[in-house]
Amino acid sequence: MRFFSQSFLYDDPWSIVSLAFYLRYPNPYASHVLSCDVISREFTPSGALLTTRLILKRGALPRWAPRGIMSRAESWVIEESEVDPLGKVVRCVTRNLDHVKVMQVQETQEFKQAPDGKTIQKTEASIISRFGWGLTKRIESHGLARFKANVQRSREGVSVILDLIRQSRLNPMTMGAAYLNPTTPMRYAARPISPESSQGNLDDDSPHDDNDTRF
Repeated sequence: MRFFSQSFLYDDPWSIVSLAFYLRYPNPYASHVLSCDVISREFTPSGALLTTRLILKRGALPRWAPRGIMSRAESWVIEESEVDPLGKVVRCVTRNLDHVKVMQVQETQEFKQAPDGKTIQKTEASIISRFGWGLTKRIESHGLARFKANVQRSREGVSVILDLIRQSRLNPMTMGAAYLNPTTPMRYAARPISPESSQGNLDDDSPHDDNDTRF
């Protein structure tokens, strides 16, 4: 099993960052996300909002993977989240529903308002493979390497949406230009506040292809 943990500080308030998080698909940095659908949404007696979304992602196998290890390159991911408007916290857990013997990835994210009005995001993940055949550690190391790379792309995607929200406040008629062009310069409002940590060593020959996200 491999672990990952990292925190970011957004300059924007919690309400804006939370909105951007839920609106993050589609964005130019998430071309591997094919669809995102809400399958349930309800309020708890305390006023928290519970949402379950089903996300379809496209991946690619590393060059060293045995032929036939997977029947298809797509993976269904379930996202379960809770918005606590009183405590100003968003908690979200995602995990893949298929290919779990090859690799199971569970990610937990928390967005919390900081005392200075900014927003702290904490991301944790566990990666485990039950494949065997002498490939378990290599698969887990590959999954960890890809997860680390995708955390940065995910942050950039949320930053695109944050910029759109800012633009919409200034001039609603100009929304969309930056969103459609991933090369448009952005002012990213997130920065790491603690170094990422993990267990285990990475394989030096792990490929770094952008669409190689999950098994």
